[in-house]
Amino acid sequence: MRSRQYGPDLTPPWKRRQPAPEVPAEPDLVVEEVTTGFCGAVIRCEKTAQGPTVTLEDRFGKHRVFPMEPRGFLLEGRVVTLVRPSPTAPHAQQGPAGGLGGAGRASGVGPGRTASGSIAVPGARARVARAGRIYVEGRHDAELVERVWGDDLRIEGVVVEYLEGIDDLPSIVRSFSPGPDARLGVLVDHLVPGSKESRIAASVTDENVLVVGHPYIDVWEAVKPSAVGIPAWPRVPRGEDWKTGVCRALRWPEHTGAAWQRILGSVRSYKDLEPELLGRVEELIDFVTVG
Repeated sequence: MRSRQYGPDLTPPWKRRQPAPEVPAEPDLVVEEVTTGFCGAVIRCEKTAQGPTVTLEDRFGKHRVFPMEPRGFLLEGRVVTLVRPSPTAPHAQQGPAGGLGGAGRASGVGPGRTASGSIAVPGARARVARAGRIYVEGRHDAELVERVWGDDLRIEGVVVEYLEGIDDLPSIVRSFSPGPDARLGVLVDHLVPGSKESRIAASVTDENVLVVGHPYIDVWEAVKPSAVGIPAWPRVPRGEDWKTGVCRALRWPEHTGAAWQRILGSVRSYKDLEPELLGRVEELIDFVTVG
């Protein structure tokens, strides 16, 4: 009787970890570190005694250094292994002034234009931040604004900050102390007649504050389905967490952070966003940059 020869690995094939694709950690590549959820753009790779590391810069200019371990990062929602770029590839020494490591430069609108469609100003230095601000409801909203309008915001010196909801908007406005030289713009999700959001927005009457909004339940919906590669955004039953429901309906892994990276990675310019969001953001930028 012939004996069967077994290899050293007796793990069933379906349980074996599949190798992740290797992606060069080139400057401005936006990834998410899997264990911490830190999301940022690559600004440098270094060789250390413990192994290669990559430095990421988030949209607030914060730097974090991570080891380049196998399956250590998410790129557009997919697990990848970052590797050092080839010697011929350009190496970044630092990220752009402010913002999420150049996400605002993910153009796709042709040479000489920013991702928002504005005329690009090559070599322009970021302006010192204005006293005025734009507040948005959440981190995803802020990242999407940075992705499309980042270059414009840096030139204008406008800082975008995110809130954890707008229930306390009147007190937030009072704390900001808006004035003619420090205007405040607020972008609200699901600002439709009769909604809780519309009642809160109506309670803010300061002439130096502009509250506008889009009709979508979440800013995910402001990205055109065609950009994401889906026929339409699913309808989620009332009472179910909307983002989780979307992931289930689309048969995506129920990891909303990874899903968002997939969505954000599909946005290359203003052409990938719905006009209901485009107009409101442009309105806010105009409002806070007056004077």
